[in-house]
Amino acid sequence: MFTRTTGTISFLLLTIFVTFGCQKEAGTPLDTLQKTKQCPACDLTGAKLSDLDLTSANLNGANLEGAVLEKVKLNEALLDSVNLKGANLKGASLEKAGLSAADLTKADLSNANLKGAFLRGAKLNNANLSNADLSETDLNSADLTGANLTGANLKGAIMPDGKIKN
Repeated sequence: MFTRTTGTISFLLLTIFVTFGCQKEAGTPLDTLQKTKQCPACDLTGAKLSDLDLTSANLNGANLEGAVLEKVKLNEALLDSVNLKGANLKGASLEKAGLSAADLTKADLSNANLKGAFLRGAKLNNANLSNADLSETDLNSADLTGANLTGANLKGAIMPDGKIKN
């Protein structure tokens, strides 16, 4: 038997469920990033972002530790102080991206395009930069301890000692 009170309670519960369910779904950091390309200081730990076009995105201070970013386009993106420890950036395009003080420890940047990127003060300890294009990149004060630079293009790059690579 359906009463007015039962109907009112059902309506209220349905309204609460729909309202909060939609807010949760629409408000995830991943949704925000894909819709607006803006997600500074958000937590995207382990996110799967392969093949996305995030050109000019703002991810300053974001946590992308262990994220999968294969072949992602992050050209001219703002990635200052971002945590990319152990991230997979194979074949990613980060041309002219700002990665000042970014932590790329143990990140895989093999075959990545970092031409003209700003990596001043970045941590690239044990990062895989094999066959990466680092031409015209600013690596001043960057930590390249243990980094694999086999086959990397460093022409015109400003090296950690401040000298330009020929």
